Amino acid sequence: MFRSIFLKTLRDYRIAILGWGIGMGLVIVSPMASVATLISTPQQRAALASLAASFAWNADPVKADTVGGYATFKIGIFVFLIVVWPLLAASRMLRGEEERSSLDVLLSVPRTRVRVAVEKVAAMWAALLAMAVLIGVIAFLGGKGFKADFTLVDGLLFGLNLALICAVFGGVALLASQFTQERGPAAGITAFVLLFAIVVDMVHRVIPNTDWVSRFSPIYYYNLSKPLIPSYGTSAGGMLVQLGLAAVLSGAAIWLFARRDVGSTVALPRWLSLPRRAPTTALPVRDWSLRSVYTRSLGMIGIPTFWWTLGIAAGAGWMVVVVQQLVGRMQTLLAGSPAFQHLLIQMGGAGAAFNASFLNAMFQLLPLLLMAFAVTQVNRWSADEDDGRLEIVLSTPHSRILVLLGRFAALATATVAIGLVTLAVTAIAASVVGVALDGTNLAEAVLGIIPMGLLVAAIGYLASGWLRTAADTGLVSFLLAAWFFISFIGPDLNWPDATLRVSPFYYYGSPLLHGLQLANVAVLLGVGIVALGLASLRFARKDIGV
Repeated sequence: MFRSIFLKTLRDYRIAILGWGIGMGLVIVSPMASVATLISTPQQRAALASLAASFAWNADPVKADTVGGYATFKIGIFVFLIVVWPLLAASRMLRGEEERSSLDVLLSVPRTRVRVAVEKVAAMWAALLAMAVLIGVIAFLGGKGFKADFTLVDGLLFGLNLALICAVFGGVALLASQFTQERGPAAGITAFVLLFAIVVDMVHRVIPNTDWVSRFSPIYYYNLSKPLIPSYGTSAGGMLVQLGLAAVLSGAAIWLFARRDVGSTVALPRWLSLPRRAPTTALPVRDWSLRSVYTRSLGMIGIPTFWWTLGIAAGAGWMVVVVQQLVGRMQTLLAGSPAFQHLLIQMGGAGAAFNASFLNAMFQLLPLLLMAFAVTQVNRWSADEDDGRLEIVLSTPHSRILVLLGRFAALATATVAIGLVTLAVTAIAASVVGVALDGTNLAEAVLGIIPMGLLVAAIGYLASGWLRTAADTGLVSFLLAAWFFISFIGPDLNWPDATLRVSPFYYYGSPLLHGLQLANVAVLLGVGIVALGLASLRFARKDIGV
């Protein structure tokens, strides 16, 4: 196995295959358990269909009164959480090994660059196919248990469709890594592209006659297939477009890799290149970023923070625009629906409370995005230790605890900056499009995501005291997925309150409707402080790189 790059790389993915395959399979099955009790009568089916139509921004409400249709609708855009794995795997596939200089050793054996890259990409695709099989089989078994009408082939096609969209964004990450010196920026660029693609696909479900806009998003072609709804079926054309995109992106990345220096980047055209400073022999000893560990850390994460701020703030502003479009459309289309009228009364009419109810459902994505940003920065901290970049810093008169706290303080500053900019953009968007919202609740809803991001970062720093970069990032990503799964699916399955409290999303609550609970914020901050304290103690006592 170790004589083949393909098999060795595939072996390294074995934990991810089992974890993501089984985990996402269970995410698909869980809504099936809840819908079985919601469609026992024609009245319940009609009410469920009307309710699903009011959340069409999330996914097309096709056959939402069936087991397969409801599962497809319920997971909606949240199924793209699985893209986190190929995003990270592809960005470190070549660039990560170049950072560690391990690629030099691999290329010293009698294998061409193209063969090395092709075998690694093939291993990632094989891993995605293995995940697809696990997801499809689990979805079929779950559907059979809850009397769904789709077959094993339909379940496997669902998994294949998911694997193809993962391969597309894996190709984006691999291509982006040819233009960056480190794997972190490549992963950040791909995450931004994913968010932008989701928003572009959402356009045609919010604004009429805009299908031509959504066709520029690969997510649009993923959504052309709904294998768990036999009457809707699978689009061979949509799958072929995704396969073609994945092949073109990966092929372009391999072609560029074969023609550049190892450890270097692809030279951009002059009109895209940043202006070069005049060469100088003087060391930048007075540069602001070299005055402390904190300022140096700020300088390191400045560019990633900018792009994540742009993506999260723009996404929040777009959600406000979506609400403005949806509220008017839903009131017009469903004015005659008794179920919808009852929902209106429960939500407080068509004023600020009704707007907040819609936006609150969409804002559940904001904490997830900020926590994903924290995961990328945990990856950077752990990688700096594994790659020996902390040794020079620790050779200076700085205590280990202050080094860790300085890095964390820079991350906290970036997190606060993202929250403040997102709040400003959201408030401006609400004012421009005329969406009535309670100002205090809006501020609490946006700024309330900051403790959640810091909690993830603290746990990641703690885990890095025992785990290598890949394992640390994988563990934190798994925790993030598990927490979201508990809060997203648990209420539908009537899980006990004690189980729901395991997830930080429980403590975030519904701040746009009810504001933040100070006790819940205190819990998040308390757990984060304890985790950061333990991480500091562990880092102060461990051997570096162990």
